[in-house]
Amino acid sequence: MNFMKKLVLSIFVLMLSLPTFAKNIAGDWHNDLRDLFLQNNAIIYTINMRTFNAKDTNGDELIDETEESGNFMNAIERLDNLSDMGINTLHILPITPVGKIKAYGTAGSLYAITNFSEINPQLVSKSSSLPAKSQAKKFIKECHKRNIRVIIDLPSCGAYDMFLEHPEYFVKDKEGNPIVPLDWSDVRLFDTNKKNSLNNDLVKEHKKFVDMAISIGADGIRADVARLKSQKFWKEIIDYARKKDSEFLFLAEASPSWTDAVSPYAYNATVEELFNAGFDGYLGNYFNLKNMKTGKELITTVENDLKLFKKYDNQKSVIGSFTTHDEVSPVLIHGADFSKMIIWLNSTLPLNSYYVDGFQTGDTYTYPLANKYAKKSQTDDEYYFTHNGQIDIFNFSRKPDGKDLSIQEEFILANKFKAYYESGLSTAKFVPLKVSNPKVFAYARVMNNASVVVFGNLDFKDKQAVVVKVPKLKHKNKIVNIRVVKNIHNEYSKGKIKTTLAPGDIQVLLIRNLVF
Repeated sequence: MNFMKKLVLSIFVLMLSLPTFAKNIAGDWHNDLRDLFLQNNAIIYTINMRTFNAKDTNGDELIDETEESGNFMNAIERLDNLSDMGINTLHILPITPVGKIKAYGTAGSLYAITNFSEINPQLVSKSSSLPAKSQAKKFIKECHKRNIRVIIDLPSCGAYDMFLEHPEYFVKDKEGNPIVPLDWSDVRLFDTNKKNSLNNDLVKEHKKFVDMAISIGADGIRADVARLKSQKFWKEIIDYARKKDSEFLFLAEASPSWTDAVSPYAYNATVEELFNAGFDGYLGNYFNLKNMKTGKELITTVENDLKLFKKYDNQKSVIGSFTTHDEVSPVLIHGADFSKMIIWLNSTLPLNSYYVDGFQTGDTYTYPLANKYAKKSQTDDEYYFTHNGQIDIFNFSRKPDGKDLSIQEEFILANKFKAYYESGLSTAKFVPLKVSNPKVFAYARVMNNASVVVFGNLDFKDKQAVVVKVPKLKHKNKIVNIRVVKNIHNEYSKGKIKTTLAPGDIQVLLIRNLVF
């Protein structure tokens, strides 16, 4: 084995043996999520508790009355595996009770909230004597034992069931009918601002949600469609939470590319308003990667975020929203290579890594009974409603799990790489690199005594030849291929890397003593 191969192997053996972000001592948890997030060191994994560890014993990909759906207690079984893969933060899709009237799916959409302060009984284990909130609290405590932080999702609109009980919470048209935002027919639009003043009823309900989340040990909140509520409303809620826990994270589902209002009746806050209200970070525009044709589009996305963040005295950040629970599985878009590109972008760009349950094994989120008639339902929907190619949030479905272990191998290595270079990457400069081919992106993350150089081909059909200009690159620099790819034939010369990239290929190089 030559020197370079030995060096690569030794680095990865070292990284795989390292504990990830071991900053807290089990039994003495101190929330540090805001600090972790604002340093771009969070590696976030999104789960639907209802399916996370569902026991599909008969293999039909649905959970019937004789089987156990995912719940807070059986979810604990999977935490060691998440920790081993380098996950340090969980984003749990809504855990609040769901609507049953005008519903989507046989279990009801997770986002059709009916109560702000209670736990969805569907997520409670029947085999445990602990009450619902105690089960949730135990799960989060087990996360903390493994140095995994927890973000709870806050739905943006109320279920029709809630409207029937509390019509005063909702916007109404001239005929007194509640507003259906977009085509979300299972929910109705909250009226958070009444005649330029806050709707105190909804302020109280959202504060109840904060109280519930903090009482079970959560470290932060992800606000669904945050722009539906005003800066004044969010400031009231965020200030309330921060008085209880100064490290409590607020992440907004918001993007600069979303400019149209959800409804003519809806508030449409800007990203700037949300940041001014106290949000720490947002979704960003990275889900547009699937449509990008030039490397410049990706680089501009990064630069726009960094430029935006400089406007604020308090730090802000963003998640790698390349794929979310609202997005189609990457393998259905451009195959496994797209997933692998997303992995390394998450690990090397100045952002927080973000993944969805099942991503690491290439789940396509296809279900054999999707949108077919159901003999039994807990809602008034008689069909297994799903969004094709997206993780199921409407039914009692199987545990997300694909079969492509090659994605999982890179997922683990990339997460460990990010963890190993945590302190360096958190302060590393982002430097776009010039390329000879517009279909290729290239950038460097410049640290104190080394640089991580990344370049990739956004053409997933054809290979692309490219010259990447790397200032101050010399023959004497030691170069390590962090992502080991077959048939790499890079030519290194003064200030340049010449290569041919396979369709959808991405290279990650660690170059010693390269600082510029």
